[in-house]
Amino acid sequence: MTNLTGKVALVTGAASGLGKAAASALAKAGAAVLLTDCDLAGEEAAAGLVAAGLKASFRLHDVTSEADWAAAVAHAVDDFGRLDILVNNAGISGGRHALMEHSLEAWRHTLSINLDGVFLGLRHAGPPIAAAGGGSIINVSSILGKVGMAGAAAYCASKGGVTLLTKAAALEWAPLQIRVNSIHPGFVETPLVANALAASDDGNALRDALITAHPLGRMGLPAEIAAAILFLASDAASFMTGAELVVDGGYTAQ
Repeated sequence: MTNLTGKVALVTGAASGLGKAAASALAKAGAAVLLTDCDLAGEEAAAGLVAAGLKASFRLHDVTSEADWAAAVAHAVDDFGRLDILVNNAGISGGRHALMEHSLEAWRHTLSINLDGVFLGLRHAGPPIAAAGGGSIINVSSILGKVGMAGAAAYCASKGGVTLLTKAAALEWAPLQIRVNSIHPGFVETPLVANALAASDDGNALRDALITAHPLGRMGLPAEIAAAILFLASDAASFMTGAELVVDGGYTAQ
């Protein structure tokens, strides 16, 4: 039921980490995939899929730009004939900021990518997905869209916004047969997490603390999140919309 042959997917933030793993999982399941990112490393990721005999292409894409969203969606439809699946994955950690010293500029930068980018994805991908007869949208939120963390106010606010934006879209688009779900990873071995650890005062201690916070005793792997995204994209999740799929090694069970 996870066969996506004949489907077309667009995955943002696909140059590395969760996005790259998700694009690979969708392509291996039979979908034609447009990888987008503001990092040209996405070209190499797409080329690797094509070299493996899979259908993929790449486009530079700033998810805060409405013009870029319109062009990316048009690119997917022009290249592959339709659009069935959107994975709104692009995001940033935003760094650690004490709330009493948090600048409006830093706040808006995080929200513009993590939340505005998801809104623009819904706005521009929704019509072609509806025209295809429906499909699936997966918005990558976070465990920090469900629970808070000191020093991460903007990130928590952005990911919490994604959670409820997802539910509103799911209700509005259920009559169109567009399923909209959010996925909530725990801390995963990705460049985003690695960079956040590197920027901290004691990255090794923070890494150990994060691992301890997951009852399974480790951080997640990109392939584990990609498998959950594939599930939500496929007919195996055909009765799921407006749901929060938590893949966090037990972090939020405590």
